[in-house]
Amino acid sequence: MDNRREESFEEMFEKSFKQSKRFAPGELVESEVVAISGDCIFFHLDGKSEGCVDASQFADKEGKISVNVGDKIKVFFIEAKNGEMVFAAKVGNDKNASFGSAILENAFENGIPVDGKVSAEIKGGFEVLLGESRAFCPFSQMGSRRVENAAEYVGKTLTFKIIEYGENGRNILVSNRAIIDEERKANIEGLKDKIVEGAVVKGVVKSLQDFGAFVDVEGFQVLLPISEISRDRVEKIADFLAVGQEIEAEVLRVDWKSERVSVSMKALTADPWDEVVAKYSAGTRHEGEVVRVAQFGAFVNLEPGIDGLVHVSELGSGSRDNNVKAMVKLGQKMTVEIISVDKSARRIALKPFVETEDTVILDKYSDGNSNPDTYNPFADLLKK
Repeated sequence: MDNRREESFEEMFEKSFKQSKRFAPGELVESEVVAISGDCIFFHLDGKSEGCVDASQFADKEGKISVNVGDKIKVFFIEAKNGEMVFAAKVGNDKNASFGSAILENAFENGIPVDGKVSAEIKGGFEVLLGESRAFCPFSQMGSRRVENAAEYVGKTLTFKIIEYGENGRNILVSNRAIIDEERKANIEGLKDKIVEGAVVKGVVKSLQDFGAFVDVEGFQVLLPISEISRDRVEKIADFLAVGQEIEAEVLRVDWKSERVSVSMKALTADPWDEVVAKYSAGTRHEGEVVRVAQFGAFVNLEPGIDGLVHVSELGSGSRDNNVKAMVKLGQKMTVEIISVDKSARRIALKPFVETEDTVILDKYSDGNSNPDTYNPFADLLKK
């Protein structure tokens, strides 16, 4: 009978400690999670050895563990204590690690993040408690943007990077913004394979501006220009989008060097210009609406995404100085006739349709059929 029992993860960890390599304090280890047991996440070190990190360091705001077996994690070696190697994703909330001046100095020298509680607003910034040590965080180093309301930070526990450490811990300067910037850069690296030109992405509208909307795509803000929202003319963005709205868009341009990405909702809809030649042949009549008035003429919308131009020379002599605004008004309904269509240039030339006796007779005998391919002897006679 085999009386051997299966070793627990804790026993395996203690046994492997004696077999594993020596790590320098602050050394970064990137490895694969091999097991999650209780409040410990086990990860592969070398050979048959495993390391352990407190699971709380990878928990979200609701306390849910954010990693799974097989995921890669990054941790720092803190110290060897009571026969165990102590690792942490950051210093401050690991129940196994001491939090004295030696650990803080190590965190400074090796760039290890530290958790600190913002205890008070003081002149020029905030007092931050790192265990029993006091540190200073300037206003310019708190959060991702300028501090408008200091009270919103007081009492919170945040992650900081120690950027100055002196006088044996009596002079400590920390930065929360440095942590945010590092996280943002790491996030961008992970998005470079996803956000590429031509890719379709989903995002949430974060803000509306006169020139477009900023959309959050997996933690990165992209620009949706006003001209790329719809095939229809967009005068007020708020008529088409709202903050918090989920959208789908195609990536138009990517410049990771400048961290600028633009997207288009319009690109995911059918282009009406694909059918423009068949629908708007020369000589046909259409109803439209004046949507823009310029010195040289009036633009008439025929359907969403399709505008044509009535040149000032086609508008007649309704004004002695050819003032287009005196001839037509925005929003005015207008019956127009197609003069020509240039699909490649996306231009349609129009003229106002003026009903004559001949056109009345033509309409009467054609029964309203405006199909130019339909033979009508009266229409042929009138054209002569």
